[in-house]
Amino acid sequence: MGINALLMDIKDNVVTTVSEIKANECVTYLDDCAHKSLVAIEDIPFCHKVAIKEINKNELVIKYGESIGMATEDIPLGGWVSDKNIKSVPRDYESEYIK
Repeated sequence: MGINALLMDIKDNVVTTVSEIKANECVTYLDDCAHKSLVAIEDIPFCHKVAIKEINKNELVIKYGESIGMATEDIPLGGWVSDKNIKSVPRDYESEYIK
């Protein structure tokens, strides 16, 4: 079974596609050495994100184990995560510095 998406960190709620995925096709990725798959509910372009769990409106979208934004609407499992349904959330980087 080949993979067509990458999970960057075990905390992530999205994977990144490594090929274009059409609606109703399987999105397959490795999670801690185990193959996991779900069905894309819409076309997902190459190098874009797919929700691997339901993401509720105002919930953080996590990639690389870090927040990359906040959902502006509910994003269903297998949905395309893009600039159309997430927004940037300012971070206080100074408070994150190691002192």
